[in-house]
Amino acid sequence: MSVEEKMCPKCNSPYPYPDGLMWVCPECGHEWAPDQASETSSDDVPQFLDANGTPLKDGDTVTTIKDLKAGKDTVKGGTKVKNIKLLDEPVNGHDISCKVTGFGAMYLKCSVVKKG
Repeated sequence: MSVEEKMCPKCNSPYPYPDGLMWVCPECGHEWAPDQASETSSDDVPQFLDANGTPLKDGDTVTTIKDLKAGKDTVKGGTKVKNIKLLDEPVNGHDISCKVTGFGAMYLKCSVVKKG
């Protein structure tokens, strides 16, 4: 494998490792087969997927799937968040900007929400 093929196709991390027939990125959790990395372009794969693998887009309504610490408070699992904005550049690993009722503006990760 070339140096370029050993980089994660999703986040370009230089630390992926082989796990059986798949490669795994420890930074973003992306998994891929070595032959998929060169065949799949970023246009074919949705960039933002919820915890169930459903593609997300700006303006969607999502629901948190677990309790989330927000300073001294906790956003309970099952909280609906309307009108999300997906970030082009992640902020500390968070890729959703939103306003949560009762908490105000905050960032969330796609992995802790589900669409709907």
